[in-house]
Amino acid sequence: MSKSLDQLYKNQSLIYKYVLYGVALFCIVFFFPKGGQFKYDIQKGKVWQYENLRAPFDFSLKKETSEIAKEEEIIRANQLDYYQFDKGRSDQVYSAYEKKIENIFTSDKFNPNQIKTLRASGKAILDFIYTNGVLENNSKKPQQSIFLIKNNEATKLDGTEVHRISDIKNIVRDELIKYDLLTFSSVFEDLFLDIIQPNVRYDENLTTKALNEDLSRISHTRGTVEEGDLIITKGEVIEADGYKILNSLKQEYQSEVWSTKNQYFILSGYAVLVALVLMMLFLFLKKYRTDVYENNTKVTFIIFNIVLMVFITTMVVKYNVAYVFVVPLCILPLILKTFFDARLGLFVHVLTVLILGFVVPNSFEYIFLQIIAGIVTILTVSELYKRANLFISVAQITLIYVIGYLAFQVIHEGNLDTVIWMNLGLFLLNGMITLFAQPLIYIYEKVFGLVSDVSLLELSDTNSKLLKELSNKAPGTFHHSLQVSNLAEAAANEIGANAMLVRVGALYHDIGKMLNPTYFTENQITNVNPHDELSPIDSANIIIDHVIGGIELARKHNLPDRVIDFIRCHHGTTLVYYFYKKQQEIDTDVSEEDFRYPGPIPFSKETAILMMADSVEAASKSLKNPTFLIIDEFVDKIIAGQMAANQFLNANITFKEIQTIKKIFKQKLTNIYHLRVEYPE
Repeated sequence: MSKSLDQLYKNQSLIYKYVLYGVALFCIVFFFPKGGQFKYDIQKGKVWQYENLRAPFDFSLKKETSEIAKEEEIIRANQLDYYQFDKGRSDQVYSAYEKKIENIFTSDKFNPNQIKTLRASGKAILDFIYTNGVLENNSKKPQQSIFLIKNNEATKLDGTEVHRISDIKNIVRDELIKYDLLTFSSVFEDLFLDIIQPNVRYDENLTTKALNEDLSRISHTRGTVEEGDLIITKGEVIEADGYKILNSLKQEYQSEVWSTKNQYFILSGYAVLVALVLMMLFLFLKKYRTDVYENNTKVTFIIFNIVLMVFITTMVVKYNVAYVFVVPLCILPLILKTFFDARLGLFVHVLTVLILGFVVPNSFEYIFLQIIAGIVTILTVSELYKRANLFISVAQITLIYVIGYLAFQVIHEGNLDTVIWMNLGLFLLNGMITLFAQPLIYIYEKVFGLVSDVSLLELSDTNSKLLKELSNKAPGTFHHSLQVSNLAEAAANEIGANAMLVRVGALYHDIGKMLNPTYFTENQITNVNPHDELSPIDSANIIIDHVIGGIELARKHNLPDRVIDFIRCHHGTTLVYYFYKKQQEIDTDVSEEDFRYPGPIPFSKETAILMMADSVEAASKSLKNPTFLIIDEFVDKIIAGQMAANQFLNANITFKEIQTIKKIFKQKLTNIYHLRVEYPE
């Protein structure tokens, strides 16, 4: 049992990768749209390179979305609104009229014939007003034609035939003119304005229901193709009508293939293809990016970003496929290049695009545009901590999208007359979202514990709290760190290493010395050397402890692991040679391990550069009357000793790069000591 647990513990990193692989595979396949893949590639304007295609089954010709949208637009434009006539309200008005008219036209003022005539005229006017009713003030204004629901019957009439309260005065006056009773206009106006009540209201529910019924009658097909009918022949150009028929067959085929019986086979096919893509990623990391492969956090970060991009794209495709280019896929290589390197960023981007080829329509166009945009991202984005660089890169990416889209449009249509200009706006929106890379990088740094050039730039500020403390407690060490950072940065720039990372690592590599500053010669301002009172082994322990102390101090101040790596391995496993030799003078039986730094040895170009720069700069202080020849031999001797001690075995640095670094060091030291060419007398 214990052996099994030990074996499990030893392989926990590998087991985690298997689990991560499985989870990523499940999530990606789960996000995929449910449907089979059509086995032919359809591109408008291209030649049909397959054999003659006949209909494998009966299917309907689907109308394009634009056609259906146009029909819907026509129906909406011709839709008539429905209004309800409330007879109860009009009956109340008639009752009120009968009561009030008796009090207005009384027998003491008018004779019976006049009263009869006036009452009859008022009743006729009221009948005219309520023939189609009076509209409520807050109700929707009628269109040119409407349906009026009266006694459960819909009658089509002109919208102007429904009166409004504001029309009452004019209606009364016009009607009284007909009856030659205009002298009574003020009386009737006051009467009707007092008793008239609106009794017609807009019926939104009925109008919407009628509209939906009309829209539901729209046919989404325009004919059928019978089984065995010839659709397209080999060598024929895929043109407008043929393209529509092929697209209809594709949609029908995908829905026919996906069924309860074979859906598991289709899912297993997707799973195999996605598994191959993810396997390529893990193989690439294992062979070419071993440090990333062995770091589960970094592997998780890469897989998380792939799954995130697949998830966002599939959600957009399900919502509205027209917006697929709004997804800022180029943010993936941009971020990966920031945290890792350009090659890894492009490789992951290409694999992600290949996966998305199963999801998006016109996959060839999509894959082509996204890969080209990804390459542009890798080639243009540099020094992301400079804000202008990101804007310039995003502008170039957007331009590539636009040019590529227009080129495909010309290939398909033969001109630019049918270009959907809104799509160009989608590319601009894509570029704007890509600018979100900066805050996203900050979030990733906090969540995954990674470090970017932006953070390195902040750490390189010599006014930071930790470097201020170093300059106060160990000014000599601080000055040494500045000199080492200048040497290392120049060398890194020359061989194409991460200069910003090297500079920051150099600034912090000796912070452990401020715990015991006077035990290091660069901080000793008097002739008193505290090592004189210690044994060589104790002195060596104090010197070696500055590495351990520096690591603890760095963790206390939350420095990133990438910076702590420089503290950990800037001396590798070298000897504290001076005190080792002193101990040999006392006791010939000396163990080298007691005088050796714990390591590890440098594991990258950047850490190797720092080891060389640190040793060269520190040892250069012992030079007396340096000349070109002395500096040349001195640098060669220091670095040759480190190579002989196998300090660069794990660093991916070449002999050619080491020669270039030595050349830069010699130039810099020459400038530091202000050497001049000696002219003959």
